[in-house]
Amino acid sequence: MISSELSESTEFEPSADPADAPGLSESAQPAESAAKPQRGRKSGRRQPSRRRNSRKKIQHALRFRENGTLRVLQLADVQDGPDVDSDTVALIERAVIAADPDLVVLTGDQVRGYDAAYAPTFMARRGDEPGARLPLPMRVEQLLAECNGPAGRIDDAIADGGESMAGTRAKIRHSFSQFLGPIVSRGIPFAATYGNHDFQCGILPDEQDDMYREFAGCLNPKVEDGAASAAGPLACEPGTFALPIASHDGKRTAMSIMMVNSGDFEPGGGYGSPSDAAVEWLASAEDAVSGTGPRVPAIVFQHIPPQDFYQCLKKASPFTPYAVEGYRAFSDSCYVINSEVCRPGSTLGEGPCCSERAVGEVERIRSSGGYFALFCGHDHKNNFIGHIDGVDLGYAPTCGFRSYGPKAADRALRLFVFQEDKPEQYETRLLTYGDLVSRRVRHPLRLLAGEYMISGPSSVRDLLRRPKIFIGMCLVAAQTLFTLIGRRSSPK
Repeated sequence: MISSELSESTEFEPSADPADAPGLSESAQPAESAAKPQRGRKSGRRQPSRRRNSRKKIQHALRFRENGTLRVLQLADVQDGPDVDSDTVALIERAVIAADPDLVVLTGDQVRGYDAAYAPTFMARRGDEPGARLPLPMRVEQLLAECNGPAGRIDDAIADGGESMAGTRAKIRHSFSQFLGPIVSRGIPFAATYGNHDFQCGILPDEQDDMYREFAGCLNPKVEDGAASAAGPLACEPGTFALPIASHDGKRTAMSIMMVNSGDFEPGGGYGSPSDAAVEWLASAEDAVSGTGPRVPAIVFQHIPPQDFYQCLKKASPFTPYAVEGYRAFSDSCYVINSEVCRPGSTLGEGPCCSERAVGEVERIRSSGGYFALFCGHDHKNNFIGHIDGVDLGYAPTCGFRSYGPKAADRALRLFVFQEDKPEQYETRLLTYGDLVSRRVRHPLRLLAGEYMISGPSSVRDLLRRPKIFIGMCLVAAQTLFTLIGRRSSPK
């Protein structure tokens, strides 16, 4: 189970030299963060293990610290265009400083693929003709951008290339350099998987994988033709791979982090799910990591939640305060947090927009042994963690400030602290904008609109289940009624 809180982190010291970490190279760092970081403390800092050429031995991505801990920071749903919002970058930087992580995992929708800047190459669904089918909000945003003229920090060379795929590639690299800057500049390794919006810019995950590897510290392995050229059984496809973590002395595999590409959209509607190959790989990867020994504890990070997340909730009356309506297959009921299985402080801000198909992913990891948790992003307003039949199912909320989500103060990254001897008894907490960044957000009206975004009748009903909003609407309705009555009864 999970302890409720972490003690406050000490002030961050820059991490080890990139040259000492696997896969880190100064030449790949973005220009604005290429300064060589200072060397960190010897006591308690991560000590990346050396890569080995032997195919018979697991190549460890990282190792636990000398004090037996591993600190991992989950970054979910940046979901921004070429010029990443400065509040997002500020939150990421302050969270990195506060967390002092050994690894950062990016769990999808880093790219706002439907941003107007990507209109020439936009694809609503895979296989679409680039730029041929633009949704109305994207057209409006494009028109406003043209009326206002160039207002972002993106340079003229990138803007001039905007009508081609080369221009989109330049914009994606520019976006990556901003949200990765606070991570790369400190020599912190990172791993990325993909969500349902990343590909919509026109650059598919395999090519985005190549772009991530241009940055120092990227641990995404190269995968070609459905098989990893170097990682062997530890990788399946772009965004689906294992990161074995060595014990502090490097003598054994103490834990594994599994990144999973959870797909994007189903052809018939609804959100995607991990491929059948990825679901089967979860079992074989655990076998490969564990070998003939005991099952190695493992945690899964991905974007879209499986349908099993609804087991963390309980059905409620439509008149229950703060209840939310379910999504698609679950839309016939309202739900609230099930406090019997969820940890204190869990928040349900929207119905889980889970995969359309139940592909048996959670059943697979449960039957494989070793797996103790699966964490997602995708649903920007949710942060609950539930414990279901031996596996924790949890969320990190959005850390971005360009799309919908909770109020600004509650946008956050999630910190995990794992213990080498019992990784499954991890500690976790949210590092929020309200706690870390003292300044006011730069676009409060946009944030307010995102907090109360109406995407359909169900979102209106969900809003009306918030007592303050319901009372406010009743007062407005009463005032309007009294005004109309007063006008009719007044003498002519």
